Amino acid sequence: MKLKSKQYYIRKSHRYLGLILGVQFLFWTIGGLYFSWNDIDEVHGDHLRSEKKHFPASMNMVSPQLVLENLQAKSQVDSVLSVQLIEVAGVPTYQVRYFSGGMDHAAHEAGGHMPAHSGNVKVQLANAETGEFISPLSEDVAVVVAKNQMANPIKVENVEYLTEVGSHHEYRGRPLPAWAVTFSQPDNCTAYVSAELGTFQTIRHNQWRVFDFFWMLHTMDYEGRDNFGNILLRAFSIFGLFTVLSGFVLYFVSSPSVRKVKKRVQKA
Repeated sequence: MKLKSKQYYIRKSHRYLGLILGVQFLFWTIGGLYFSWNDIDEVHGDHLRSEKKHFPASMNMVSPQLVLENLQAKSQVDSVLSVQLIEVAGVPTYQVRYFSGGMDHAAHEAGGHMPAHSGNVKVQLANAETGEFISPLSEDVAVVVAKNQMANPIKVENVEYLTEVGSHHEYRGRPLPAWAVTFSQPDNCTAYVSAELGTFQTIRHNQWRVFDFFWMLHTMDYEGRDNFGNILLRAFSIFGLFTVLSGFVLYFVSSPSVRKVKKRVQKA
């Protein structure tokens, strides 16, 4: 039985590696072209947003201390994470984020000097002009907030209240609950507004969705998109290296020029 040459096995390995990796290499190439030919600011929807407005310096505001005192009177406040002045549907508003609900294990071990775990962060909105508390955003207020963020808001097609989203949802990884306000134009655009924080969070539109799809193919993270250390990507990277190396080896073992050089060396 005739033994097959080393060149045969190298060529066969290279062929099958190329077949397995070819589709993914195609995805990487198409994705890279799409990324390079698109303005990332447009992908983020910055061109769809209105110019940010600021509060006049002459407006009257109550002290944040008043809001904190009123908050302590009605709720358990372990510590304050932040107090921020935001705008909610044209109303200057204090957004108070605070820890409530006891210390976590690490804080207990440290003698109670650390703030509670981030999972215990709560939010309270208050009118910055009167100090009165504001409830989490209703649908009507959320729509106003979303429209104020749009440069040219068109008719609202749909409003959805989100309490949970899957790992493939376009609003994944952002604060919940939230209102999703979808406009008929432009570009099938949806603005997301956090109900508890009272703030606009992000815009999603068709250009972003295509970008996100190619980004998923690029990272090969079919769950959360951004895990560059997933096993599938590592495996394909190693196989890709083997494919390239096998191509170099195949060239050297099959090239007539290389064989001629070897014969000259042997004769010498």
